[in-house]
Amino acid sequence: MNARPGEIIVGVIANPASGRDIRRLTAKASVFPTAEKANMVQRLLGPLGLLGVDRVLMMPDTTGIAAQMLRAVRTHHAQHLPPWPELEFLDIPITDGAEDSARAARLMVEAGVRLIVVLGGDGTHRVVSVAAPDMPLATLSSGTNNVFPDLREATVTGLAAALFATGRVGRGVALRRSKRLRVSIGSRVETALVDVCVTRIPHLGARAVWEAEAITELFVSFAEPDAIGLSAIAAMVQPVARYTPEGVHVCCDPAAARVLAALAPGVIVPIGIASSETMIAGRDYPLASRRGSIALDGEREVELAGGEAVSVRLDLEGPWVLDVRATLAAAVTNGALAPRTDARHPP
Repeated sequence: MNARPGEIIVGVIANPASGRDIRRLTAKASVFPTAEKANMVQRLLGPLGLLGVDRVLMMPDTTGIAAQMLRAVRTHHAQHLPPWPELEFLDIPITDGAEDSARAARLMVEAGVRLIVVLGGDGTHRVVSVAAPDMPLATLSSGTNNVFPDLREATVTGLAAALFATGRVGRGVALRRSKRLRVSIGSRVETALVDVCVTRIPHLGARAVWEAEAITELFVSFAEPDAIGLSAIAAMVQPVARYTPEGVHVCCDPAAARVLAALAPGVIVPIGIASSETMIAGRDYPLASRRGSIALDGEREVELAGGEAVSVRLDLEGPWVLDVRATLAAAVTNGALAPRTDARHPP
C-alpha cells in the first residue's frame, strides 16, 4: 500500500452517511444518494489520471459506493477510455461510523498520499482533519448545512487536486490554512472547524441541532452571510471572513431582539441575540452555562453535567485546504494545463 519510489498517490474518503441525517425530516434538505457519491468519485478520477496521478487509495463502505466504483473501473477499462489511476480500497474493518473515516485518513498518511479528497459534510471534514492534521484536504460537499467544504463540481476539484499532487502548482499557492475551534472540557479537548453550539438540551439524542430556542451560546471560526446552518446566526449579527484571524462569540436569549437566520434548507427562523463579541485567537472563552450539551459543527457530541469548567479557543492552525480557484488560476498562468506528450510528469 505504501508509495513506491516516484509514485503519486491521492486519497479519497467518501462518507456514505453524509446527507442522510434527521434534518431531512425537519427541513427541506435533499438526500445525497450513494449513486451520486460514486459518480463524483468517477469525475475525480478522470483529471487525476490525465495529469499523472498513479494511484488512488479509497475508504471502503457497505452502502454501495465501493461496489459501484469497482463496476465503473471495469467498464471504463473495457471501453478503452483515457486511463484512470489505479484504484485500491483500504483493508480496514467497517463500522459505519466516524471511526471509519478517521482510520482511513491515518492509513492514507502512512501510505504517503499527497492529499485527501473528502466527500462529506462539516462533521466528516472535522473527523478527517483531526485524524490527519497536517494532510492537505480537497473538500467536496455531500452533507447537510455544509459550510466548510466546497459546493463545487468534482471534475474541477479533481483537476486542482491533480495539479497540486503532481507538483505543477506548489503548496504556497495551492493551499490555505483554515481556522478551528478547540473546546476544553476538563482535561478533554474536542475540535470544530466551523461552529461550537451550546444548547439547553441535556442529552445527545439525534445529535443534529434544529431547535433555535434551545441555543444559548455560539462560537464560530467564520460566519458568511450566504451560509446556512448555525454559523448563519452569527453571520446575521457579526459576519467574519473564512481566512481572517478572528472568530465570533454570540449569546442567544429568546427575550432579546431577534434576527432571521437560515438554520437549515427551507427553514428560516427568528432567534434572539443578547450579545456578540469578536473572538481573539489564542484566548479562552469560558461557557456561561455548565449544563446542557455541546454541538461540534452542527452535531451534539458532548453532554454537560455541570461538574467541569468548559472553554472555547480560536486556533489559527487548522487543516490545510486546497484552494481550487487559486490553483487553477496559477496553472493557467504557468502553462501547467497545456497539453504535453508525457502528462505523467510535471515540467
